[in-house]
Amino acid sequence: MSLTTYETPVLEDWIDYNGHLTEGYYVLVFGFATDAAMDALGLGPDYRQESGCSLYTVEAHVRYLQEVAQGARLRVRTHVVGVAQKKLHLAHEMFVGDELVATEEILGIHVSQADGRATVLPEATAASAAERRISPPVWVGRAVRI
Repeated sequence: MSLTTYETPVLEDWIDYNGHLTEGYYVLVFGFATDAAMDALGLGPDYRQESGCSLYTVEAHVRYLQEVAQGARLRVRTHVVGVAQKKLHLAHEMFVGDELVATEEILGIHVSQADGRATVLPEATAASAAERRISPPVWVGRAVRI
């Protein structure tokens, strides 16, 4: 079960000199998908304003699987694959139509912006994340190596 789905078209400004989506914009779109997941888990703008806390990405791993052309419609499904007292592990899958074109996994730390230190996730967020957690896809946890 996916936590959220984020959709967007590929814009002309996102196309590189090779004629396809440039790598930074994959990460931008995954970032918007993370924002949607945060909203779904109760960590959206109202929560950040009231609590002074937010989720900070401290590690990410992107796999670029297929080239993406201008005008394509991107759909990102987000899954919770891990939750701990102060941490969330999210897995994003980016599709064009039914084709998987990229993945990203992130480790997010819940941080108090007042002192910059990790702090415990709200009970409701931790419970919602745990309830929606799935077994990690096979590509989660891979390392970069030659």
